[in-house]
Amino acid sequence: MSALTLHLLRGLAGLAWWLLLPRAQVHSRPPREQLGTMDITTGLTSCFLCSLLPAGWVLSHLESYKKQE
Repeated sequence: MSALTLHLLRGLAGLAWWLLLPRAQVHSRPPREQLGTMDITTGLTSCFLCSLLPAGWVLSHLESYKKQE
């Protein structure tokens, strides 16, 4: 075999361990409890505060960040 073939086979053998890992058994079913309005509001508000608020802060202060000190 050529050196390239040996190198490729060695690479494939290194990836084989990933295929042998046990996988979680995930089953989909209806939720045990329905989410209330307050739960949904809290979740959406926290997503807004954690992702959109910092991005808005940076965009609104972009001119001051561009200034060289």
